[in-house]
Amino acid sequence: MQQANHKKNKPELTVQQKINRRNFISFTTFFVVGGALFGGWKWLYHAPEETPGITAGASKPLRRALNKTELFFRRIFSNNHPVKTYPKRMAAKQVRVNGDIGIDDKGFNPQTWQLAVIKSQKETLQLSLDEIRALPKSDLVFDFKCVEGWDQIQHWAGVKFSDFIAHYGLQDQARMQYVGMATPNEEYYVGLDMASALHPQTLLAYEMNEQPLRPEHGAPLRLIIPVKYGIKNLKRIGTISFSNERPPDYWAEQGYDYYSGL
Repeated sequence: MQQANHKKNKPELTVQQKINRRNFISFTTFFVVGGALFGGWKWLYHAPEETPGITAGASKPLRRALNKTELFFRRIFSNNHPVKTYPKRMAAKQVRVNGDIGIDDKGFNPQTWQLAVIKSQKETLQLSLDEIRALPKSDLVFDFKCVEGWDQIQHWAGVKFSDFIAHYGLQDQARMQYVGMATPNEEYYVGLDMASALHPQTLLAYEMNEQPLRPEHGAPLRLIIPVKYGIKNLKRIGTISFSNERPPDYWAEQGYDYYSGL
């Protein structure tokens, strides 16, 4: 009875007191969380950089996080989930150019170009564009995404990489973990996990908007891999190789995510 009377006689907080209490809690939470975030950022900022190798330029904790993220996405990746496609009429007529590293070679002659497919240390296929164009053609209209923050619906056509593998009897090579591709002058190069390379929408593209590729878009042959950001969509492919170890990757050596998946 006395306890009930005590509760009944307990003065209620005024509106201003309630506001003051909420403000105190809000500001205290803000400063605690903000301090923790700042401390975490400062720790990450001053963390030592990874040892340069296939990847470089990122702090050790960040690279460990990126590698764990890659493993997670590789485990759940499935070729049964195609990227969204669009009607051809929605494709951009003026296609944006996302860099010219590796294709700014003024002495390059597309007429003498051949694709080198390295099957082993002792065997390399040399293929002309006509031989590649003779394979079944596929079109793809999708939303091309760049790490710079822009995207654009684009129309590409060429041979599916999976069809290319099957036609040239590269099944043994396709059982390896990675594909490496490089420009003829080897100034730009990418490493791709095999599952993404064999995605049914990945193309070795030789047409854009139903016209032959222009030099700035990677003529005579480029990679279109819609499950990756644009930095993985190598222009002017010169060589294709296969391995169970990560191949070199231009932007991963600059601190970017090796996987670069969407």
